[in-house]
Amino acid sequence: MKKEMIQALTGTFESYAKKSDDGIEFWLARDLQKMLGYTNWVNFENVINKAKQSCETSGNIVSDHFVDVSKMVHLYNKVF
Repeated sequence: MKKEMIQALTGTFESYAKKSDDGIEFWLARDLQKMLGYTNWVNFENVINKAKQSCETSGNIVSDHFVDVSKMVHLYNKVF
């Protein structure tokens, strides 16, 4: 991969970063899914699961690096 492309992707990745109230930087999977061009959540979820396996295989504690979160979705009832 060319250096310019890596720098562009790094900048894009960093632009998706969020910060907790404690100043901890994190990324939401749904944001990364879009950034990386995955249109189907199931396909991207497979990528996340592989990353978790790699984390564990390398001797790291998965829960230190991957936190399951839920995002509320507002549903609107329409009367027909």
